[in-house]
Amino acid sequence: MSLSAKELAQDPNFFAELLNYTREILATYNQNQRICSVFASQQRWLMALAGFGLFYGGIDGEQPGLHANRFATYVVEHEIASHNTALSFLQQMLAEGFLRYLPVTTDRRARPMEPTEEAVQQLAKWLTIHLSVLDRLDGGRRSAMFAKRPELIAALQPAISAGIVNSDDLRHPGDTFDLFTWVNSGGVIMDYLISRVGLVDAATQRVVVGRIAFTDICRRFLISRTHAKRLMIRAARMQSIGWTGSSGRSQLWLSYGFIQEYRNYQAEKFAIMDAAWRNAFGSPQIRAPKAKQVFTSAVP
Repeated sequence: MSLSAKELAQDPNFFAELLNYTREILATYNQNQRICSVFASQQRWLMALAGFGLFYGGIDGEQPGLHANRFATYVVEHEIASHNTALSFLQQMLAEGFLRYLPVTTDRRARPMEPTEEAVQQLAKWLTIHLSVLDRLDGGRRSAMFAKRPELIAALQPAISAGIVNSDDLRHPGDTFDLFTWVNSGGVIMDYLISRVGLVDAATQRVVVGRIAFTDICRRFLISRTHAKRLMIRAARMQSIGWTGSSGRSQLWLSYGFIQEYRNYQAEKFAIMDAAWRNAFGSPQIRAPKAKQVFTSAVP
């Protein structure tokens, strides 16, 4: 039986694993900021998932394959982006070397494309990070199996892509999450903020995560000070974050509601990935009882 999003969201072990997850995601970003820019906003992330889903599994109901009009049609029908934005995204992926045209085609009006080795490797790394979290929760061996048989990506990714694209809970998880993920670099900035959280008592309304200056965010994520300040001030007006003193110069805190939005979003995503694995390959292992972690107050 697959893990449910509700079960994960209420499991303190899952939140502890989320903190490890954010640090792994940040390490991946630091290793290759160029390709991680593909996922710089939720819109771009959803378009990338749509492309992989079409290429590997024909998630639009047709045979697997990717070409421009098919991709744009899927993106528009699922209200991810406009037709022109979808085509511009493909052109950028071709220019960056993450997509390439297949050499042989019978129809020059529909030139098929495929992801390059670099793009597939990055997707495999993203999948491995997530599978490893699930393994640590239930004692499974998904990541080990995937490492031995990387071709399993073709059986796994279409269901994950379709599940994420069609999930209202992931498309609109909450006001604060939407604020961050629909701006460039907002998603990874949010990962960074959450990575600073300690284990949280549910009664805690504000979690102090230490001093984080606007210049620190700019340096880490290669965005302008104006962009960083505007994003953080808007979040502060929503009372999702704030400072113990002057903004940008004192200790930063995150609201419990913000943290809960992030946890619920990740729980839904990991539940989709667990279900995709089990539907494709069966149960990874009988789930053994696991001692619950004792929550403490948050630490910076």
